Amino acid sequence: MINQADKNEDLVIRLEDVHKIYQMGDQQVNALAGVSTTFSAGGFCAIMGPSGSGKSTMLNLLGCLDRATRGRYILEGTDVSTLDDDALSELRLRHLGFIFQSFNLIPQLTVQRNIELPLYYLGWDSESSAERAVELADKVGLAERLNHRPTELSGGQMQRVAIARALANDPRILLADEPTGNLDTATGEQILQLLAELNEQGKTIIMVTHEPDIAMLARTRLHMRDGLIETIEED
Repeated sequence: MINQADKNEDLVIRLEDVHKIYQMGDQQVNALAGVSTTFSAGGFCAIMGPSGSGKSTMLNLLGCLDRATRGRYILEGTDVSTLDDDALSELRLRHLGFIFQSFNLIPQLTVQRNIELPLYYLGWDSESSAERAVELADKVGLAERLNHRPTELSGGQMQRVAIARALANDPRILLADEPTGNLDTATGEQILQLLAELNEQGKTIIMVTHEPDIAMLARTRLHMRDGLIETIEED
């Protein structure tokens, strides 16, 4: 059962004193040490910081791939900390899209089947799923590659497939983890332009990056250090 918390339509995410502690042998590591912040609907935020600053942990928590040790995470009006695993999976599937540095495509499946995958879990029929995959492949410039497998694609094309898959469930929020990290400069710029276009179309984008020039594409830059938000820059 998903319990509704207080809603503010201008906010899609609110974190309140969020901690994430990992037990490493006999030591505790405070990956997040009390983070409080909000993310606005339609925003584009880059999360930055040195290795070990907590930025990847933050993205994993935002994506409901991990749970906070304590604190509150309100996603689209729902208090995530109250959810069981099934409800958490449902929320993730319906509200979030993920774009990973390593693409995370299934090599045995065609481009079309990779894009359709989230729709299978949502219970879409095969005809509707196929139509949606064709629409999204065209949107990301891969209409001619629907029957190819990932091994037959370039890095940039694989990331475009990953973006199309992330859009399959029409989420309001896209979470991107170093989306250009495995791409050359020119291809990376094309992917960033695609993300910018999606943001202009209303998608909320939260992106982890360690590259300042890429972060400048975002309208908000959130700098982390030692598990805390150090500064927030707004354009």
